[in-house]
Amino acid sequence: MAAAEAATVVEPPPEVLARLRALLAAVPDPEIPVLNVLDLGVIRHLRQRDDGTIEVGVSPTYSGCPATAVIKADIIQALVRDGFRAVAVDVLSPPWTSDWLSDEGRRKLLAFGIAPPAEAVASARQLLQPQLTVACPRCESHSTTKLSEFGSTPCKALYRCDSCLEPFDYFKCI
Repeated sequence: MAAAEAATVVEPPPEVLARLRALLAAVPDPEIPVLNVLDLGVIRHLRQRDDGTIEVGVSPTYSGCPATAVIKADIIQALVRDGFRAVAVDVLSPPWTSDWLSDEGRRKLLAFGIAPPAEAVASARQLLQPQLTVACPRCESHSTTKLSEFGSTPCKALYRCDSCLEPFDYFKCI
């Protein structure tokens, strides 16, 4: 192939795609290990290049997220360990949104004690809503108070339940 020619990329055959998805389901988010990269919704595409290399498109959850480099390295390591040649590429458009969390991911967050984000990011006004009502993931009370815009990671806010008095993280709508 001439240097000026672009590589051809195609969707892998169904059996390879199923194998790749199974491998990715075992790659945890380094900041919230109860979620895998599929639950998180950061995998934007799986493609196979003409040389057989698997290209995994990864959307960072937000610009500058420190976990992105670790996620990409973990994805490559998992695929290489299973015999694939792999490369992870950034997919910046459209930008990741918390709407891409899977329903299973939302259930896992709640079971882990992290309030999942609101159902959908409908507009910029919703993102800037000052009095967001967040239910406590432990007792389900809606009587909660935001203590800090940032929780254990920048993508979460710190809340306290006014009923059971437990602090908890809220996964922000992004």
